[in-house]
Amino acid sequence: MSILYSTTVNAIGGRSGTVRSTDGLLDLRLALPKKLGGKEDATNPEQLFAAGYAACFGNAVIHITRNKEQKIKDDDIDVAATVGMESNGSGGFALTVALDVTIRGVDQATAEAIVAEAHKVCPYSNATRDNIDVTLSVKVQ
Repeated sequence: MSILYSTTVNAIGGRSGTVRSTDGLLDLRLALPKKLGGKEDATNPEQLFAAGYAACFGNAVIHITRNKEQKIKDDDIDVAATVGMESNGSGGFALTVALDVTIRGVDQATAEAIVAEAHKVCPYSNATRDNIDVTLSVKVQ
């Protein structure tokens, strides 16, 4: 298989440092969240992961409906990703993810089927499967 896309981001200084993509489009300061003893005056890795997962999952929903009768358009999908960090019980840490998906223009059963299928194709879902607890909730508008 050939790689469809790749990117490189450098992190300097850990959680209280900076991240910058090699193309310069991403250039952010990082800070610890207040709950972890930080000032919370900049973004953190969990927010960046949540943003990436939410955007990617939303696009997976759009992607899997492209060849279906009821297509989901960009404005029809809203994904709120909540990323948490917890102790893994052996001195390290683990992430948790909750994806709250809202889809407009379809009934509940259809929305749930679309989200289940999207969860199979989303690269973030595939990367986290069996590694991170991911909870899905689906509602329609």
